[in-house]
Amino acid sequence: MAGRHHKQGNPCSPRRHDPVVMENKVQRIAPLSCLVAAILAGCVLLDPTDPYQHVPSRPRPRPHAVVTSQPAGCLDKPLTLDQAVAIAIENNPEIAASRWDVETASARRSIAFGEALPSFHAVGGYSHTIIPQRLTPVVTPGEAGVGTRDIFSGDLVLSMPLFTGGRILSRIKAAELVELAAEHQLARTHEELVFNVSSVFFTILAQEHVVASLAFSISTLERHVHQVEDLIGQGKAAKVDLLRTQVRLADLTQKKAQASGTLAIHHRVLANLMGVDDQYETLHVKGRLSVDSEAEMADVETFVAQAWDNRDDYLAARAALEAQARNLDAARAGHWPTVAFRGSYGGRWAVNPTTQPAGARMSEEVGQLGVVMDIPVFDGGRIDAQRREERSKLNAAMERLRKLQLQIRLEVEMAVVTMKTAHQRVKATEAAIQQAEESLRIEREKYELGKGAIVDVLDAQSALLESQTSYYQAMADYNVALAQLNLAIGEP
Repeated sequence: MAGRHHKQGNPCSPRRHDPVVMENKVQRIAPLSCLVAAILAGCVLLDPTDPYQHVPSRPRPRPHAVVTSQPAGCLDKPLTLDQAVAIAIENNPEIAASRWDVETASARRSIAFGEALPSFHAVGGYSHTIIPQRLTPVVTPGEAGVGTRDIFSGDLVLSMPLFTGGRILSRIKAAELVELAAEHQLARTHEELVFNVSSVFFTILAQEHVVASLAFSISTLERHVHQVEDLIGQGKAAKVDLLRTQVRLADLTQKKAQASGTLAIHHRVLANLMGVDDQYETLHVKGRLSVDSEAEMADVETFVAQAWDNRDDYLAARAALEAQARNLDAARAGHWPTVAFRGSYGGRWAVNPTTQPAGARMSEEVGQLGVVMDIPVFDGGRIDAQRREERSKLNAAMERLRKLQLQIRLEVEMAVVTMKTAHQRVKATEAAIQQAEESLRIEREKYELGKGAIVDVLDAQSALLESQTSYYQAMADYNVALAQLNLAIGEP
C-alpha cells in the first residue's frame, strides 16, 4: 500500500518532472527568450526611422505664406529679383540639402575629436563554463575560493589613447577641412541658385516684352485689315491684299500662343527654383532689363585670379584636397604602434556554486590599471592597401582641382565674350528698331496713297517685330552674361 500510495504521488515525496511537460515549457519559453536576446543585442529596432516621414506622396496645397521671411500672400504680387532670390534661398531643396551636408560634416568632426578623449563604459556579462572555475584568481597559496560554472560580471572601464602615431590628430584635421569644404560648397550652391533665379528672371522679362511686341503687331495688323477692307470698298486695293494680311495675322497669332507657352514654362521653372508648390500657376515679376554702357571690362587674367580667390567651389576643392592629405597621413600612421591607458573596476558574482569553502564569498571586487601597446606585426597587407587607397584618392583630388582650374578659366572667358557680344547686339538692334519703325511708317503711307504694295507693308511689319525680338533677347543675354560672370568669379 505504501508503495502504491507513493507511486500515485505522495505530496511529501520528491516531485519528478514530466519530460513532455518540460519540453512544452521549453518550446513556449524559447521564442520569447530569443526575442528578448535579439532586442538586447540590438538586432531588432522597435522604432525604425521612416525616411519618407516628411516627403509627401503627392503634392499637397500649402498656405500663401510659404516663406517665413516673406509676408503672407507675397506671391500674389509682382516679385522683384531680390524677393525671388530670397524666397528661393529659403525654400529651395538643394540649399536645404547642402545645409544638412554641413551638419553631417560637423558631426564627423565631433566624432574624430571624440577619439582623442577618454572613453568611459559600463560593461556587463555572463559566462558559463563546462568545468567549474574559481570566481577570482588565487592571491595567496591555499586561499579558499568559490568554484562555479556560471559567473556574472560588471565593470566600469576607462580607456584613453596615449600615442597613435599621429593618426587621431590627422583624422581631426581632415574632418575640420571636410567641414570647411562643406561650408564652401553650401556657399557655392547659394551662388548657383542666385544665378539660376536671375537667369530665369531676366528671360521672363525678355519673353514678356516679346509677347507684348507680338500682341502689338497683332493689334496693328487687325487695324490694317480694316483699312484694307475700306480700300477694297473704294476700289483702291485688291482682295489678295486682304488675304495676305489675314495670313500674316494668323501666323503672328500662333507665334504669340507659342511665346505665351514658353513664358508659362519659364514661370514654372522660376517657381521650381523658388520651391513654390503647384498652386501658383503664374508668378508675376517686375523689373527691367538694363545695360551699363559705361562699364569697363577687366582682362581675363584679372577675372581668373579673382575667381581663384573668391569661388567657393574652388576653395572647397582645395579644402577637400588638404583633407585627403591628412587622411593619407592617418593611413601612414597605421604602421606605428598604439599605446593606450586602460583601467577598470567592477565585481564578479557566482551563481549556483559547485564548491563554497567556509569563509569564501559569493561575490568579489576586481580592478586593474595598465598601459596597453599594440604593435602591428602582420595584418594581411591591409595597412599598405589602405595607404595606397588614400594616396590614389589624393592624386584624384589633385586632378579634379586642376580640372576645376581649367573650367574656371573657360567659364570666365565664355562669360566675358558673351557679355561683350550681347552688348554689341544691344547697340545694333537698338538702331535697327528705329530704322524698322521708320520703314514701316513709310510703307504704310505709300500703301494708303496707292503707291506701295501690301507685301512691302507686311515685310516692314515683320522686320520691326524681328528687330524688337532680337533687341529684348540681346538685353536678356547681356544681363544673364553679367550674372554668369559674377558666378564665374565668385561674386555674390
